[in-house]
Amino acid sequence: MKKLLKKRIIIPVLAIMILFGAVGFKSDFFEIAKQIEIFTTMFKQLNMNYVDETNPAELMDDAIKEMLNDLDPYTKFYNEQDVEAAKIRNAGEYSGIGASVRRNNNKITIIEPYKGYPADKAGLKAGDEIIKIDDIVVANFKEDTGELLKGAANSKINIVYKRQGKEYETELTRSKVEVDAVPFYKMIDDKTGYIVLAKFNKKASAQTKDALERLKEDGAERIVLDLRGNPGGLLRESIDIVNLFVPKGEVIVTTKSKVKKYNRTYKTRKQPVDTEIPLVVLVNGKSASASEIVSGALQDLDRAVVIGARSFGKGLVQQPKKLTYGTQLKVTISRYYTPSGRCIQALDYWNRDENGNAVRTSEKDYNAFKTKKGRTVYDGGGINPDIVIASQKTSDFTRALVGNLAVFDYATEYYNKNSFATMNDFSADAIDYEAFKESMEASSMDFYETNTERELKKIMSTKEATDFGNEVSKEYKELLKSIQQSKLDALDTYKEQIEVELQNEILKRYFYREGLYEYQLTHDEAIKKATEVLANKSEYNRILN
Repeated sequence: MKKLLKKRIIIPVLAIMILFGAVGFKSDFFEIAKQIEIFTTMFKQLNMNYVDETNPAELMDDAIKEMLNDLDPYTKFYNEQDVEAAKIRNAGEYSGIGASVRRNNNKITIIEPYKGYPADKAGLKAGDEIIKIDDIVVANFKEDTGELLKGAANSKINIVYKRQGKEYETELTRSKVEVDAVPFYKMIDDKTGYIVLAKFNKKASAQTKDALERLKEDGAERIVLDLRGNPGGLLRESIDIVNLFVPKGEVIVTTKSKVKKYNRTYKTRKQPVDTEIPLVVLVNGKSASASEIVSGALQDLDRAVVIGARSFGKGLVQQPKKLTYGTQLKVTISRYYTPSGRCIQALDYWNRDENGNAVRTSEKDYNAFKTKKGRTVYDGGGINPDIVIASQKTSDFTRALVGNLAVFDYATEYYNKNSFATMNDFSADAIDYEAFKESMEASSMDFYETNTERELKKIMSTKEATDFGNEVSKEYKELLKSIQQSKLDALDTYKEQIEVELQNEILKRYFYREGLYEYQLTHDEAIKKATEVLANKSEYNRILN
């Protein structure tokens, strides 16, 4: 009996030692071993004895995801397909139909066909709903249907899609798809170059360097680097991009962790391209992670003027850890800090409010730091621009309109009803904002539920609420009606932001993403301000000094 008991204890403990890489005993080591043994026995009993058939893989997947959800949104479990997708994102190339798609509610929607790739050549448009891929009906397929669109270059694929209620069928030949980190660069005027850096994949620093050198050859004496909407990516690429503009040996970012080996200082390693060329960096609320390392470092080193809106505020570092059967754990290991010592992270996932939501640092609690030349900058999450452009800010309401495809769906409807022969025929005035408001009112904006609405609905669904009587129910309905009206009012409050989102989405429908960038060169408020600041040498120097 003793031998059996000893064996039952030793085996799980040895397994834990292997699992954690024999890192040595910690104060919580035996607690971890105990909890894993409890879970293992519980999982076995559940699958053996539950009244209905269970799916062990689905149960485990759900259990892992729920456990990680309580930490932060960036610590994630990757199955084999997720691991491959991450490799593709970082590599900057894959084989497929050449389109951004969204899988939602058993539907695949084309979000953006890339110019010149198979989806575009076959006539697929943003808003088209793919309902069948070869012999597979999308609505009946439980796995990630988007993976079916990928495949070897030159392989064929049959697609049935729906547009404006009608079904169409087409055959595509998959091809190699290049995902450029720098999708666009051009001269704004005879002295100002403009570079869009959209991703931090393995091509980012090389393509940014190439764009910078080519623009200098074309006569660029000042540069606008656009990081708006860039969600981040590879850390080393962000450091190498800063290195294009600052000398070798500069500290760009430090990481701090409870694990000693993750405490690191990252410096520039190469000779720069140009340490003197005047530089403006554009950011907004969708500029995150590596984008914030670049903008924060250039701001702290007084090497660039930052213009736009406060960046997203993702200052948590993740590292993939290999698990069994080709899976991975992408785990948060440390926090980023800019050269001045500012923490980029905006939300505190470890000290949540009473509703379980991550807490954002209040402005009164921001800490002051000094740039290299002694300018005062603040933490509080994200990078705050030297010059703030109101139209570049994004409210939660505007984010909800974009994230829930309200702007996207309206752009699809608009495209189907209107036509522009050339970009010169398009103007911001051509967008009927009142029509957009009417469409939102007709939809009741159910996709955007406020916290107050959510709590009220919870309360009124309880038995106690039923016992309150008709009078309370009536007041509840009146309150919900009032909230609904406040959401409609928000369409006016955030009109400027929403119009920018509408304009950008509509332009892409007619002239692709390249056309959007071309239009913005002469119409975008942030680019205009950047060009103005760079042209005024004394103003540029005043801001940085």
